[in-house]
Amino acid sequence: MPNLRTRNPRSLANENDENSTATTTRMTRAKAATLHVDELSMPAKTMQTKKTTISTTTAATAARTVGKRNALGDVSNVTKVEVAGTKKAIAKPGLVSKAAQPSGIQKKTTTATSRTATTARRALSNKEPNKTVGPSAGAGTIPAKRKPPPSTSKLAPIKESAPVENEPARKKIHVEEPEKKKVSRTEAKENDAPSKAVKPMAEPPAPVVRDVVPVQSVYPPGVKDLDTEDLEDPLMVAEYATEIFEYLRDLECKSVPNPQYMSHQDDLEWKTRGILIDWLIEVHTRFHLLPETLFLAVNIIDRFLSEKVVQLDRLQLVGITAMFVASKYEEVLSPHIANFRHVADDGFTEAEILSAERFILSTLNYDLSYPNPMNFLRRISKADNYDIQSRTLGKYLMEISLLDHRFMPYRPSHVAAAAMYLARLILGRGEWDKTIAYYAGYTEEEIEPVFHLMVDYLARPVIHEAFFKKYGSKKFLKASILTRQWAKKNAVLYGVVDAEIPLDKLKDRPVDQLP
Repeated sequence: MPNLRTRNPRSLANENDENSTATTTRMTRAKAATLHVDELSMPAKTMQTKKTTISTTTAATAARTVGKRNALGDVSNVTKVEVAGTKKAIAKPGLVSKAAQPSGIQKKTTTATSRTATTARRALSNKEPNKTVGPSAGAGTIPAKRKPPPSTSKLAPIKESAPVENEPARKKIHVEEPEKKKVSRTEAKENDAPSKAVKPMAEPPAPVVRDVVPVQSVYPPGVKDLDTEDLEDPLMVAEYATEIFEYLRDLECKSVPNPQYMSHQDDLEWKTRGILIDWLIEVHTRFHLLPETLFLAVNIIDRFLSEKVVQLDRLQLVGITAMFVASKYEEVLSPHIANFRHVADDGFTEAEILSAERFILSTLNYDLSYPNPMNFLRRISKADNYDIQSRTLGKYLMEISLLDHRFMPYRPSHVAAAAMYLARLILGRGEWDKTIAYYAGYTEEEIEPVFHLMVDYLARPVIHEAFFKKYGSKKFLKASILTRQWAKKNAVLYGVVDAEIPLDKLKDRPVDQLP
């Protein structure tokens, strides 16, 4: 194998030692400049080497820097250029006289060692050397941030041009101004004295303006304002509640079906209609739909039967289609059409249901704006302090109007008011005061005919099993059982004599002769 030349390990060690020494020395000085360490505390040997290197270059660079500083008007190192011997060329009479003023700051002539520190700082901060160094400032510290030195060729003469003799004049001006101001203030107080007395009469206080138009002036005397407490809730729309219910009461007249439409139906009877509605209540309960959906579905059926003659075998199709339309109008997530087909025991196809939907909507002119009685019941319940028991009984009593055709001539708001009146009477919640009568829209005399019909229905035997079973559960506080027990005891007091006759046996009586 050929002999490989290797370097002398001693020479490697020497080279590494020299490099490490040189590097250590340079890094120590760089760190000293970066960390702002005062180089006066460093060994004298290193300071002498730095002094020799700077002294050789100071004479060469002084001539260049002096010319540049003269051109730029820099006077920061006036006392530091003694080595170059150019002090007389830099100093100017106007600028040197600035040091003679008692400014409280003394300039310190630094040696070569302090100049080395300033040179290092200049290299790091890229700034001009300090103009003045205070007695407490160290040689290696950088003073706080200050404004850059302006161009002294323009600004310095302006600062020095102000003579010292003008200072007493300034003091006199400052002394005389407060006296004049005091005089002017006293005169202003004397002049403004009568105006301040008139000022409160010219500006009316804010509470008086608020009391001019009170909030309850819109309501009749004795009626509480219940909408003001809901002004903070945007979902209650308390600002428009009164106008909304006035619009719904005007709309009731347009959505009332013909109460005598069964007279032109050849195959249908009121008993048949009652069986259909009782079955729809069962479907509504199975699908867990909203109460508004059931009321709208029954209204669609009655309005359609008021316009068209329907065969008996198509009555169930009308009912299931009306529930399908109402669910799509009221529900957030309506059941699928296949669910309605399945509930009808697949007696109708989906195509037949969709065809019946188009026919019913075209007959009604696509007008589904029905003022639901649930809206009026919630309005009255607000005046009743949202009592859960009276409102639950009111729901049950209100659904009686769906099954009993005798309630068809009455408006939904009238039925809701009678339902709440009877519920409060059964539970003993007090009188029908002015506040409840105002929010219900009906007095006790106006409620009486609808109230008697409800008592008559409750006093008779049960013929709608699904309806009675629905409200006989704990969920609805057993409202159907509670109300019927009360009706059997008090029906005689309200003129119900033939309470043992079922409702379907009253079909031969005219509507105006019914109790």
